[in-house]
Amino acid sequence: MSTKRLTPILLFILALTTALAAQTAKRPLKLDDLPRLREVRDPQLSPDGQWVAYVVSAIDAKEDKSNSHVWMASYDGKTSRQMTWSAESESLPRWSPDGKYLSFTSSRPGPAKGNQVWLLDRSGGEAFQLTGVKGRLQSYEWSPDSKRLALVIGDPDPEAEAAEAAKESGGKPKPPKPIVIDRYKFKQDVQGYLLSGRHSYVYLFDVATKKLDRLTTGKWDEAAPSWSPDGSRIAFISNHAADTDRDPDGQLFVAEAKPGVAEKQLTTVSNRVGRSRPEWSPDGKWIAFLESDEKKYGAYSMSHLAVVVSDGEGAPKRIDSVEALDRGVSSPVFSADGKFINFTVTDDQSVYPARVNIASSKVEKLLARPVVVSSWESAGNRSVVLSGGATKYTEIYAFENGALRQITKHNDELFAELELGQTEAVSFKSKDGTEVHGLLTYPANYVKGTKVPLLLRIHGGPNGQDQHSFSVERQFFAANGYAVLAVNYRGSAGRGQKFSRSIFADWGHYEVEDLQAGVDHVVKMGVADPDRLGVGGWSYGGILTDYMIASDNRFKAATSGAGTAFTVSYYGVDQYIIQYDNEIGPPWDPKAWETYQKLSYPFLHADRIKTPTLFLCGEKDFNVPVSGSEQMYQSLRSLGVDTQLVIYPGQFHGITRPSYVRDRYERYLAWYDKYLKKAAGVAAGASTKD
Repeated sequence: MSTKRLTPILLFILALTTALAAQTAKRPLKLDDLPRLREVRDPQLSPDGQWVAYVVSAIDAKEDKSNSHVWMASYDGKTSRQMTWSAESESLPRWSPDGKYLSFTSSRPGPAKGNQVWLLDRSGGEAFQLTGVKGRLQSYEWSPDSKRLALVIGDPDPEAEAAEAAKESGGKPKPPKPIVIDRYKFKQDVQGYLLSGRHSYVYLFDVATKKLDRLTTGKWDEAAPSWSPDGSRIAFISNHAADTDRDPDGQLFVAEAKPGVAEKQLTTVSNRVGRSRPEWSPDGKWIAFLESDEKKYGAYSMSHLAVVVSDGEGAPKRIDSVEALDRGVSSPVFSADGKFINFTVTDDQSVYPARVNIASSKVEKLLARPVVVSSWESAGNRSVVLSGGATKYTEIYAFENGALRQITKHNDELFAELELGQTEAVSFKSKDGTEVHGLLTYPANYVKGTKVPLLLRIHGGPNGQDQHSFSVERQFFAANGYAVLAVNYRGSAGRGQKFSRSIFADWGHYEVEDLQAGVDHVVKMGVADPDRLGVGGWSYGGILTDYMIASDNRFKAATSGAGTAFTVSYYGVDQYIIQYDNEIGPPWDPKAWETYQKLSYPFLHADRIKTPTLFLCGEKDFNVPVSGSEQMYQSLRSLGVDTQLVIYPGQFHGITRPSYVRDRYERYLAWYDKYLKKAAGVAAGASTKD
C-alpha cells in the first residue's frame, strides 16, 4: 500500500486526535467558576428510603447574593429534579413520617410574612404555606404520626414590627429606641446586641387545625426538640441556670407532648449538654446526647457521647469505649434495631462514621481514613452522607456495604474541566519534638523537583481542623502557581484532648512553633522557595498571622483577616467574655494582666514586623470586631511598613456577599503576587481578570 494512499487517513486520525485532546484539555480554577459551584447540603431520606431531599445553594452573580432551593434525587442516583424556585430561597427540607408531604422553610410571599413552614404534597400541586407564626421561626420537627410539628420560635422584635407596620402604612417610621444593655454577655456576631427579655421557646402546631400552643410555661430559652418514637413526649435542650450568660451550656429536659406542661430535667449543670438534637432509642427508653467540656476549656472543647434513661430515674453516663477514642464525636443516632448508636468521629484530618454496640460497648470504625463525611441520615436499612475530597466538591453519597456511592453530581461537569492541584498529607516534628500534621497542596501542573512560592494558610478556631475536603481557597492559589500548606497546629481538633488544650492561656506559642516547623519541612522537601514565602488566615488564622509576622521575618507578604493583637483591648468588645474571665482572668487581676501582655506581643512588639501585610475585616463583625485589624494596620502604617486595610461594608465575621468574596480573593492574590512573584505587576494585573 502506498504512502500517498495512507496520507488522507493519517491526516484524518491526526485531526481527530487533536480535536479529542482539545475537548479533554483541562484548565486551572478561575474566579469566574465560583458562580458555577453548587453547595449541596442537608440530605433527608424519605421514609421509604427511595428518595433524598436536599438543598442546593448557588451564587446569583447578577443579584449579588446566594440562593438556595430544595431538590430531590432518587436513591439509585438515576433521577434528580429541582422542587422549589422562589426568589427568597428555601431550606430545611423534611419528610412527613407518613410520606405524604415534603416540607421546607422559606420567606417567600404568602398569607403570613416572614420565615414559615411550607408543604409540597407528594401527590402533586404547588407548595402552600402551612404556618403563620409571628417571631423568628428557627427550626421544626414532625411528630411521628405526621399530625403535629414542634416549632422553635423566637420572640418577635417589637422595633422591627413597628418599622414594618409604618412602612406598609406609608407613615414615617419612628426613630429607634436607645439600646439598653444589662447582660453579662451582651454581644453575638450576626445577632448583634443581646437584650434581656427575648427568648426562644418550643411550640406545638396542629397541622389540621393550625392551632399553635406553647409546650411549657417557663421563661428559659429552649432548643432542639426531639419527639419520642410514640409521639407522647418531647426532649429538648434548655438552660435553667441562675445566670445563663455565665453558665451558657444547656441541660436536657423531657416533657409530655401537651400544651402548658411542666418539663422534667434529666441532666445537671455539670453535664454541660451541647445544643445538638437529643436522640431517642427506638423503644423510647434511652436518650443519647452530647456533652461538652468544663467552661474554662470551652475554646478547646470536644463533644462526648452520653446516654440517660428517658424517665429520669438514672444518672447520665458517658460511654467509656467512645471516650477511649480521645476524639470529638458528633451526630449520635440510634440504629433502627436499637442495638447500636451511630456517630461521626473527628480524627486527624478526617471525619469518619462509627458505631458503638450498646450491649458489648465495642466501637467499630465504618470507613477507613482519609475520608470526610457529614450529615449522616438513615431510613430503614439505607443511609446517605455528604462527602467529597481534596479534588472533589461535596455531594450526596449512599453509604452502603462499607463504601460510598455517589448519588448527586451537581459539580461533576465543572470539575471535569479543571486541572486541580494535588494534595498530600505531611508530617513533621515541632521544636519540642511534638508530631504535627498538615496538608500540602501543589500548584496545578506542578513539575516535580521545582521550587515554587509557598503560602502558609492558617485555619481559624483554633478548635477546628484542615481536612481531606475541597478547599476553594487552596485550589485558587494552586491555580495561580502557589503551593499551599495547611497545618493542624496545637489547639486544633482531631488529635485528642491534650493536643487541643496545650495552648490554654498561652496563645501564639506552640502554634507559632508548629507553623514554623511546617514551613521548614516544605522548604526541606525542595518544594517551597525559601525566598518566596507568604502567610495568611482569617479569624484565629488572622490572629496567628499577626503572631507569625511578629516572630519570623522570612515572610515576604501576609494577609491578616479578622484578627486581634492587643488582647486586653478586646475585653468587653467582642463576644468572648466567658473565655476571657475563665481562661485568662479579668484584667485587674495582676497575674491575668501579665498574661494579657504576653498574649499581646504582635501589637506591643509591632516594631519587629517587617512583612508587608494586608488587613481585612467585616464592618459589623461582633466575633472579632474591626478594631483588631485597625490597631495592627495603624501600627504598621506608623512604622512605615507597607500595609493596607480593607473593610467590607455590612458584613459580619463571615464574608458572604458574592462580590465581596470575589474581591477578597482578588486582593489576596494581587498582594501575594506583588511580593512573591517576579514581574509582580504583570502577574497581579493578569490574575484579577481571570
